[in-house]
Parts: sequence; structure tokens; C-alpha cells
Amino acid sequence: MNTSMRVNPNPNTRRRVVSVLLALSASAAALGAPGAAAAQEPSHANAAVPLIRWGTCPKAEPPYPDPSPSAQCATVKVPLDWAKPKGSKIGIFVARYRATDPARRIGVLMSNPGGPGAAGADDALYADDPIGGYSPAMLPRFDMIGFDPRGIGRSQNAECDETITGSIPARPRNAAEFERMRTLNSRLADSCLKKTGALAAHMDGESVARDMDAIRAALGERKISFIGHSYGTFLGERYARLFPGRLRALALDSAMDPDRPDAERYLTDGSVTIDNTLKRLAAWCKTDTACALKGKDLMAVTDKLFARADAGTLRDPGPNGPTRTKVDADKLSDFLTFALGKGSPEGTARQLAALNTGKGEVNWLPVGTNSDSQLVLCRDYDFRIRDYAQYLAIRKRVAKAAPHVRYNAQALDSVLGCQGWTMPPKPRPARAKGDLPPVLVANATHDLATPLPGAQRMARSFPKASLFTMDVVGHWLYRRGGTEKAMRVIDTYLTNPKG
Repeated sequence: MNTSMRVNPNPNTRRRVVSVLLALSASAAALGAPGAAAAQEPSHANAAVPLIRWGTCPKAEPPYPDPSPSAQCATVKVPLDWAKPKGSKIGIFVARYRATDPARRIGVLMSNPGGPGAAGADDALYADDPIGGYSPAMLPRFDMIGFDPRGIGRSQNAECDETITGSIPARPRNAAEFERMRTLNSRLADSCLKKTGALAAHMDGESVARDMDAIRAALGERKISFIGHSYGTFLGERYARLFPGRLRALALDSAMDPDRPDAERYLTDGSVTIDNTLKRLAAWCKTDTACALKGKDLMAVTDKLFARADAGTLRDPGPNGPTRTKVDADKLSDFLTFALGKGSPEGTARQLAALNTGKGEVNWLPVGTNSDSQLVLCRDYDFRIRDYAQYLAIRKRVAKAAPHVRYNAQALDSVLGCQGWTMPPKPRPARAKGDLPPVLVANATHDLATPLPGAQRMARSFPKASLFTMDVVGHWLYRRGGTEKAMRVIDTYLTNPKG
């Protein structure tokens, strides 16, 4: 196992930027743009879903690279509301990169990059990308299938009144601010319904899983293999519950907790992970000369920073000494979450040293969630908190479990973003009958976004599952770079899930 303090980068970032720049409206595709689903219906296709007629893919805007010339694109029509299969339809943007060796082709590998609310067609559009694509050994074996989930990207993108978000209290400090946050979240949700229509209320994981099966039918495939990353693992779990017999293999990388944890458990798991990551940084700092705090007790330094923040005496550092800008405990917790989870150990220690001495620079990142994430997450998880008193009680218990960081800012953003959301959580679907293949779950031991306890619960939720872990800090194991070992393990599983 890799025990270094290096943080795994997220190589999907560039692909997500390209995804935005490749935006193609679903309405244009429905009007006959290349790639619209054909009206043909071969005998071996699902009678309700015509087989796809593939077309060319939209080009990227410079300076971003165009999709692979081997990629093909299409739109698959699905019910807006799966409870009304004969009702209104929406388009799902789908991309394919065909197996390069048809004689060795295993089948279809569908994927989703998570988010929640991230576009996913790029997984196929850039399948052969040397940085963010699949390994060369996988390209001959599978047709790579990516799609933009309903309401996202090129699949009839949802719209909300984003001007509301700037007024929402990010860290409510009293009952009045807590209620203001709920009221504004409610207005934001209502604006999504007004601007997007009924689709805004149907962006949950179960609906997306049913869309995935419609894509499978449109491909003319009896079974699919699936790899989900981050929130994409939730979609994989939902697909397995609904269509177990239609899975050949299921790989879940950086796994969500499938058991619908409440706000407190969700916050606690994430916060303890960040607290343990700080302890890991402190252990590294004792022996590595690259640490700006070498020779000091990093845990004690951090505890004193919180004491100064509570007392109102901690200031934002500057090039010549402390500035007049106060740093409160919430801002310190927010910094620690993202510095420990996504930054380098050297950079995190250097910024902690700057806070300690008052001289230097700290990279403060904005907090908060986004409407795409809220439209998905607040329907799939039940994070509702009764009132400010309950919120304070939860915060105190979480801080006791993670005393050196107090909370995980990313998890808290998600929880607070669902307070007052007017589209309530959707019940977890019943598990359908059918045999599942062996499942592979993979996770970093120190993952701020999908903590290891959730991945362990994900593995336990399947009759036959194995859990692969790497002793690293970061998110997304399946990408080239520092976690190529995980990539090899997952590739081996996908090509031969039964071992």
C-alpha cells in the first residue's frame, strides 16, 4: 500500500470543464441533430426503446480538444416521470467509444462520474485520452458508454435562479439565520421548478438508474458492466437494486453510503475522516524536513488556532504580518477540510504555519453547494434537521467526535443545502429479485468526500462483494497517476468479475 502523504489529484476536472464547453441542447438534438435516436425497432430491441442511430459528436470550443474521432453521439428518449411511462419524454445525451478489437469485445461498460450533478458523456468522448481516459488495455474490450444524467449538461440542463444563492447563510450562527437559510433554499428549489418545469422534481438516483436501463435497451444489450465514481456509485447501487439480472459487473470507486444516513451520521463520518487526516499530516510533519512546522506539535498548533479563533484574536496572515481580517472557527474548519483533503501536505503545513505566525498566505476557498447538486442529493438523502437547536446539538456531537477539525465542510455544505428544500426525499426502492454478479468496491482510507465507513457499508449491502482500499489521501482511485494500482485492480475485475 502507498503510505505517502501525497494527495491524489482528480484528473476528471479537465474533462468536466470540457463537458461544459461541449454543451449541446437536448432540444436541438430532438429536432434532428446528428445522433438522435432512430425510429427503427429491430426484433431484438426493447419494444419501448428504439435502437440508437449514432451520429457525429459536437466539437469543443478552442483551446480545449475535440472529442476522440472514434466517439459517437446520440439522444435516447425516456419518460420524464417513470411512474407515467406513456407521459412526456425527455432526451438523454449518450456517447459511445466502440471497442477497438471487435473479436475480443466483452460488451458495454457504462459509467458515471458522480457530482452529484456532473455530466458523464465525457467518459466516452475522451475514452482514449492519455491523461484522463481508460487504460489502453481496456479500450479493445468494451464499448465505453457515457451519458449526461437527466437535467444535467446536454440532457436538457436544469435551470434555477442562481441570484438567490449569494444571500443564503453558509454557516448559520443563530436561529434567525437558520430559518433564513431554509427560506432561501425553499425559494431556490421553487425557482428550479419554475425555470425547468417538472423535470426538476425527477432528477433523483432511481430515475437516473431507470434511464440507464433504457440506454441499455437502446443499445440492444442484454447486460451491461458499470463503473461508478463518487456519486456514480449511488447510481450503480440503485441500478443493482432495480435491475440485478442486467448487470455483468459492478465496480464502485469512492463509494457513497447506500443506507440513506441522516445528517448527523453523514457529518460524523466525514468529519472523523478529516480529523484522522490531520493526525496523518502531523505524523508526516515530525519526520519530513519539507514540513514548515517540523519540530512543532502540529496537532497542538491547530488546537491553539481554534482557541484563538474562538477568542476572536486569529487574523488572516499577510506578507508582513497579521492583517485586520478576523478568522473565525468556521472559516478555519472550512480551510482544513479542503487543504487536508485536496491539497498537498507541504502546502497545508505551510498555510498552518502562516496562520500560526501571522506571516504568509492562506488559500481560502468559498463554501456552499450548487443547485445541480441539491436537485439530486436532496431527493436521494434525508438530511432534514428540525430546527436550529437540533442543528447546534448535532454540531456539538460531531465536534466531539472530530475535536481537532470540528467538522467536514463539504459534508456540512451538503446537509445545509437540503434544509428547506421543497422537493422531499424519495423513498429507497425495494430490491428486485435476481442474481447479482460479485461486486467490487474501492476506496481511499482518507477520502473527505466518500469516507471509508460509507464504502464499507456499500460493500456489506451486496450478497457478494469485495472491498479494495488504498492507504492514501484523496478521492477517485480509478484514474491514471498516483493510484494506478487501483486502476489495474478494477480493470482486472471488469474484464473477469468472477475471478
